[in-house]
Amino acid sequence: MMLKESCRSLKNNSAMGNLNSFYSEKELKLLNFKSLGENLKISKRACFYIPENISIGSNVRIDDFCIFSGHIKIGSYVHISAYVALYGRFEIEIEDFSGLSPKCTVFSASDDFSGDYLIGPTIDEKYTHIHTGKVHIKKYSQVGAGSIILPSVTIGEGVAVGAMSLINKNLDDWNIYAGIPAKKIKERRKNLLKFVDIINKV
Repeated sequence: MMLKESCRSLKNNSAMGNLNSFYSEKELKLLNFKSLGENLKISKRACFYIPENISIGSNVRIDDFCIFSGHIKIGSYVHISAYVALYGRFEIEIEDFSGLSPKCTVFSASDDFSGDYLIGPTIDEKYTHIHTGKVHIKKYSQVGAGSIILPSVTIGEGVAVGAMSLINKNLDDWNIYAGIPAKKIKERRKNLLKFVDIINKV
């Protein structure tokens, strides 16, 4: 069923009154995602705009009130927490074993706030100036609650970002960052990789 503004959902009474608010495998297939893995927990309260452009791997959890719009590719063992918004008109990719904490926002396009142009989707693009670019979050990374990621940013492998940070440039592998804008705090340990090896062997 197509809802207003192309937000794909399914009308199901159990979504309102049942403790199990995740889609069943059968229900997910009806939403027509580009591709889907196995063992998924996707909230019925998440909103997917044109799911035909969205790929989701295996062992992924997506919590309530998330927004997915545009071209989005999510790997396996990824957790997208509540109230996360992904605006992927120019592509967003999140690799395996990574996650976004509550209320993170990821932009693959951003308006020009200098005052030289108008702003907003209601304006003809010839009167706007939009910065665009793919956002790429590599393996084993975690972005803290309330953080914002701007276009054309790559978050390197194994990066951890503190809460309420602004990521406006590439972040190098295996470091911890925080702040506005995000700055390197220290290196991050790689001990977690031993657990990844165990999981992959199961």
